[in-house]
Amino acid sequence: MTDPTLATVERALDRAADLETESAVAVLQAARDDVRTLADDSEVDEDRRQELATRLNQRLREVTERDAYDSGLGAAMNPSEDDAP
Repeated sequence: MTDPTLATVERALDRAADLETESAVAVLQAARDDVRTLADDSEVDEDRRQELATRLNQRLREVTERDAYDSGLGAAMNPSEDDAP
């Protein structure tokens, strides 16, 4: 396995957009681990690393919330007018 770079993390972030929820979460969590590993590398642009970490966390939240919405929880939270009391 090669050492992580910001470019590989960014590619993982892009790739996760095309995956099913479970696979996307796995790719994003691995990328988040890579970002954490890169925190110890003094040659890494810290601002860019932080930006990627923020994007990863947001994307993870989006993917997991999408999964909850698709499972019907979202429908309960946002009923249509027909279903509203």
